[in-house]
Parts: sequence; C-alpha cells; structure tokens
Amino acid sequence: MLENPRSPRVRAVAKLTKRSARAETGLFLLEGPQAVREALAYSPEAIVELFATTSGWEKHSDLRSGAEVHGLVVEYVTEQVLNAMADTVTPQGVIAVVRQTPTSVSDIFATSPRLVAICQEIRDPGNLGTIIRAADASGADAVVLTGRTVDPYNPKVVRSTTGSLFHLPISVGGDLDDVIEHARAAGLTVLAADVKGDDLMQARADGALAGRTAWLFGNEAHGLDESALGLADHVLKLPIFGRAESLNLATAASVCLYESAFTQRAAREG
Repeated sequence: MLENPRSPRVRAVAKLTKRSARAETGLFLLEGPQAVREALAYSPEAIVELFATTSGWEKHSDLRSGAEVHGLVVEYVTEQVLNAMADTVTPQGVIAVVRQTPTSVSDIFATSPRLVAICQEIRDPGNLGTIIRAADASGADAVVLTGRTVDPYNPKVVRSTTGSLFHLPISVGGDLDDVIEHARAAGLTVLAADVKGDDLMQARADGALAGRTAWLFGNEAHGLDESALGLADHVLKLPIFGRAESLNLATAASVCLYESAFTQRAAREG
C-alpha cells in the first residue's frame, strides 16, 4: 500500500493535473468510479495504473471484475495519498492513470462520418467537456479540436464529459483550414454556429441540416472570427424566443448537434 503522500510516485501522478506533465508523458488522470468504469468498458488498453483506497475498491464489484478481466491490478493507497494525487476534493476512492489516445484528422474523416463537432478556440474546460458529452449523446461520429482549444485531457474537461471521452474519436491540435478541407473532401457540409448567421429554423425547413454535417463552434467570448466564418458553407444562429441575451456556448452547441441528429434521422427514416 502506498502511504506516503509526498513520495515521488504520488507526486508524478499529481503532476498530471498540469498540461506540461500530460504533454511530456502522454498520460492523464481519471478520477472517480464512473470515469474508471467507462475506461474499463471502452478503452481498457489505455489504462496504465489503477489506484484505490481499500474501502473505495470494495464498494465497486463491477470495477474489480472489469480490472480482473483485463489483467489490471489495483494498487491500494491511503485516503491521504489519493487526495494528494487527485485534482478534485472528493475523488471517491478510485483513480486511474490513462494513456492519451487522440485520433488523427485524416482517420476521422476517412470513416465517412455523418455528424462531426469542430471546436475552434474553445477555452473553458466545462464547455468543452459538455460539448463532447452532447456530441456523444446526439450520436455524432467525432469531435475535432482546433487552434488553442483547451486540452481535452484537462481534469475539468474529463470530468465534464462523464465518460464520453472514451465513446467517440477526438482529434487534438488541428489547423482549422486543414480540418475544413478534410471535412469537405469527405462530403460534409460545414455549418458555423454564430449570432451573425441566418436563422437555423429556416435552414432546417430548407433541408440544410439533413445531409452529412460538420458543425463549427467558436470561442465563448468572441465567437468565430471572420476568417473562420468564411470557411463555412452556411452560418446559422439559434433563435431567441424569450428575453435572454444569448445562450451559453455548450447549450447552443448541444441544440445544434441535436437539430442535425433529429433531421438526419428523420431523413433516413422517411
């Protein structure tokens, strides 16, 4: 059992809360039983180390079974050690160190996706995590991160995805022009979400959402710049029926992705 919260091994795990350590090692931190459960179910080969308190591990028989099936051995730690490793105040007794497994842009578009979310310069971890989760829930095929978008392996992003990080391919660090070129070559229409755009409801009525689509979402504060908007086939905005000034980025992205998902499914079934 690891008992010293100041040991080099514990400090090495704790450093994964920092982007520099994640970039250097190619690893990231996974906290809590739900996140570890999803990793065991969908990417067990990416799990490098498992740490748990005795009581935390005893609570979750499914985690024990999953670890055993995949030949993973848990290392027991004290509460103090787990707290020293974790980014959260309450890591719920279980932590994993996991290998980053980003997908290349070319591989994503080689699969003929129907629905892709492209995130340009998104800086808030909670927003990015929620968009990844919404993309997963709406049945999108992938999420592509471009520009200075926040690291998807940031602990706050990982927690916000609630496991969706392991459910669909994610590409990191792409150049927006290159990504749009790949999307078009794969036959996708590029729709940019922006308050300066045309009404999304009219676009839906005109059938613009029925085809294979890549949605482009921009920065929380500044949206998409003119050069990014110029890359899109259509720029669309969500109508505001009440008195709200605007929608949160993640909420707006969720609505856009679901609008495409609904329309695409209706077109296929009709």
